[in-house]
Amino acid sequence: MSSLPSLSQPGLLFMDMDSTLIQCECIDEIADFLGIKQQISEITARAMRGELDFSESLIERVQLLAGLDAEVLEQVYVERIALTEGAENLIRTVQSHGWKVGLVSGGFTYFTDKFKARLNLDFTRSNVLEIHQGKLTGSVIGDIVDAETKRRCLLEQAEIYSIPMSQTIAIGDGANDLPMIQAAGLGIAFHAKPKVVEQAPYAFNEGPLDQALTLLR
Repeated sequence: MSSLPSLSQPGLLFMDMDSTLIQCECIDEIADFLGIKQQISEITARAMRGELDFSESLIERVQLLAGLDAEVLEQVYVERIALTEGAENLIRTVQSHGWKVGLVSGGFTYFTDKFKARLNLDFTRSNVLEIHQGKLTGSVIGDIVDAETKRRCLLEQAEIYSIPMSQTIAIGDGANDLPMIQAAGLGIAFHAKPKVVEQAPYAFNEGPLDQALTLLR
C-alpha cells in the first residue's frame, strides 16, 4: 500500500483471538482438564506453523475433547485466559476514532462471544462447539473458520461498513492468519510463527499489542 491507515478516517481492525488478543490457546487449556494438554498443544503448534491443514487438525483436536463437561469452558475463561498487554488500549483507541473492530478465530464462539460483549466489538466469527446434555460431543457445528474464512470476513465487513481496504488492519500469529494479514491495508504478525513473520508486511516479535498504533498516520 502506498500509505498506512489513518485514525482520522473510518477504519476496520481485525484480530485473531488465541495468542493474539489473548495470551493462550483456548483449546490447549480446555485439553488440560482432560490431562491431554501436551498432546493437543503439539498439534496446535504444528497447525499454527502451517505444517498441518488447519481444518483437519481442528477436527482431530476437538474429537479428543469428547465427553468433557461443558462447564469447563467457563473455568477456562475465568482461570486461564488473560488479555494480551496493550489489547484493550489498542481497541479503545481505534474505537474512539470511530473504527469498527472484529475478532475472527479458529477457536470457539464460547470465548469470542464473551469478548464481543466485554470489549464492545462489532463483529466476531469462530467455531461452534457441539454440546449435548452438558457435555462436548467432540464435534464442531457448521463450517470451520479457516484461513480463507478469515480473509473473506475481512473483505466482507469492509464492504458492509464501506471502508476501503487501505483503511483496514489485520493482526495475527498463526499460518491461518496470513491470508487476512496479506489482504489488509496494514497486516501485522504479532509474536508470530516464523512463516508468518517472514510473509507478513510488518511484524512485532515482542512487546504489547498496542504497538500497532505506532504504524498509523
